[in-house]
Amino acid sequence: MFLLDRPSDEVISSLLNSQRQLPFTYEAVGDWSPPPRGYTIDHNRIRLGTGERVFRKAVESINRWEMFNIVWLRLCWPNVPIEAGSMVAVLAHHFGFWSLHACRIACVIDENRRFGFTYGTLPEHAERGQEQFTVEWLTEDGSVWYDILAYSRPNHLPASLGYPLTRMLQKRFARDSMRAIQRSANR
Repeated sequence: MFLLDRPSDEVISSLLNSQRQLPFTYEAVGDWSPPPRGYTIDHNRIRLGTGERVFRKAVESINRWEMFNIVWLRLCWPNVPIEAGSMVAVLAHHFGFWSLHACRIACVIDENRRFGFTYGTLPEHAERGQEQFTVEWLTEDGSVWYDILAYSRPNHLPASLGYPLTRMLQKRFARDSMRAIQRSANR
């Protein structure tokens, strides 16, 4: 959804409610092997540090949605629990207008040394696809990593027409998200 003015909380809640029972906009929900043909694949990764303390802080950061603690974004709503079926909207301000994107958590990854989730796009999202946010504590060297894995393609005409700008924003989000988690996990 593209808007000239910042939407009110009521408009955002209404959007989420209207999307609640709708299916994801892509097939193979939660599946990564192989990503569907015709989608752009992005994988971004940053080292957060080493050891259990950094890993625990990174898990806490994911649970607080800190990867969306970005000046040009607003997560609606950051108190939503990380659990399958939870819904959020991402509100972005860019190029003089606003865009609002509805997503639902498809699955949660909760392993001994790996934590995160995958969320997928709903019909009112500009893109179609899924994105996975994980932190992992490697046994080999004790390093802790934050990963963003995504595949997407335009879902609506404005996203198709503005695809170079969409790609630029996706890359900007990955960079800013990695910085946000790095800050949060190393406090």
